[in-house]
Amino acid sequence: MTEKFRKSLLTLGAIVIIGGGFAAWIIRGNPSSEKFSQFEGVNPRIVDPQWEKIPSVGIATPIGWAAGESPVVAAGLKVSRFAEGLDHPRTMLSLPNGDILVVETGAPPANDPGGVTGFFQRHLMRFAGAGGESPNRLVLLRDTDGTAKAAQHFVLRHDGLASPSGMAYANGRLYVANHDAVLMFDYALGATQITGNPTKIMDLPPKGNHWMRNLLLSPNGKLLYVAVGSASNIGERGMDAEKGRAAIFEIDLATKSSRQFAGGIRNANGLDWNPSTGEMWTTVNERDQVGPDLVPDYLSNVPVGAHYGWPWVYWKNIVDRRVEAPMPEFLTDYTRKPEYALGPHVAALGLAFARGGEKMGSNFANGAFIARHGSWNRKPPSGYDVVFVQFDKNGNPKGQPVPVLTGFLTGTGKTHGRPTWVAWAKDGALLVSDDTAGIIWRVIAPNAVASPTIHPVIAEKMPPQREINSDMEQRYGAIFKKDSKVKQ
Repeated sequence: MTEKFRKSLLTLGAIVIIGGGFAAWIIRGNPSSEKFSQFEGVNPRIVDPQWEKIPSVGIATPIGWAAGESPVVAAGLKVSRFAEGLDHPRTMLSLPNGDILVVETGAPPANDPGGVTGFFQRHLMRFAGAGGESPNRLVLLRDTDGTAKAAQHFVLRHDGLASPSGMAYANGRLYVANHDAVLMFDYALGATQITGNPTKIMDLPPKGNHWMRNLLLSPNGKLLYVAVGSASNIGERGMDAEKGRAAIFEIDLATKSSRQFAGGIRNANGLDWNPSTGEMWTTVNERDQVGPDLVPDYLSNVPVGAHYGWPWVYWKNIVDRRVEAPMPEFLTDYTRKPEYALGPHVAALGLAFARGGEKMGSNFANGAFIARHGSWNRKPPSGYDVVFVQFDKNGNPKGQPVPVLTGFLTGTGKTHGRPTWVAWAKDGALLVSDDTAGIIWRVIAPNAVASPTIHPVIAEKMPPQREINSDMEQRYGAIFKKDSKVKQ
């Protein structure tokens, strides 16, 4: 055996061993044996990280729903098909006249997120039904005969749309977020086509790992909020690539000026106003490759100026040692802890609060409905459902997520569909978009009365401080000394 031949055999053997190990990792991954519910709720368990150089792949292949098939619905509820035959429907918007707008959309072309995570996302999303060219359509659905089905479908707009997602409407104006800009169209309720040219409201950083851009109007219609996800998992492409990302922006519609409203939010999706407190709340997708049980996606309020720590920390003060960018000074002193965990890798997207007038029964009268789109990098898979998070009378979340719509997963590595967005129909039913199946599901409690209106919580305000004194020892020292004597 020549030396050259021996080296060739050794090289070939190394390739086989490395390739076999890689294949074994892809097949087995990094599975979890933990009970999933402990990673949900107000006080989730936060485990130690399991650093992964390669994502643990666990994508469920969509197979659609056969005629007569439907998801499993919670007791007391009924599910039916409001519309079907759509092309990757994602976000929805319920208009004041009862029409439902749906965005048929997908990722922008050549959307290369980069890195190891990006490589797997780019190639494996095809198996999840998320590949292919974006349809780029706004579709109007209308129930004309009261049968709880969309008897009419209209393509409201196609031109000028580029991977659109978020929508908002007020005062004859429809706002649509492309992946790279927020647009405004003149739109009269009832019209089945938009023909006029849009006005650009704000440029947005394009593409990236997270290309969806959700919109939310302020209650008075004067401010528009837009959520922009990060370009990467943990800033591995450099923080310059994250400028204008991982944040929620506020736009003054009168002046078209904008400011960052909140930051450090890896990928905010659903946006809605909490009817009890008037606060903005959002669903957020947290980081990957720290194990199957980290980091929980979350539901949380978003006060102005809030920072949730991405990419440097998660769950307020747990440092992600993989991040190379220098951490801002005193970051953990002001980062916020999320209010409610939705579980790791569930891909929480659509969010809709119950406000009153819904017909979902008394068990679902006060809280938030959330579409968990489903994991691509967890074994066993998580999400692939719609859940309800209960809120107390003061507007705070409580308890564990309550299943509303399940049965998407088959248990054999396949899924019928992937719930994506939630919106309210005018008759009080909950609508759920199923993007890979092309269906809009309708969920309602038959014969239920409309739920009572959720009124704002009125609480006593703290008395104003009449005297400014910056000497902390002078202000609080006497109190501390008094307390210490009592304890003794």
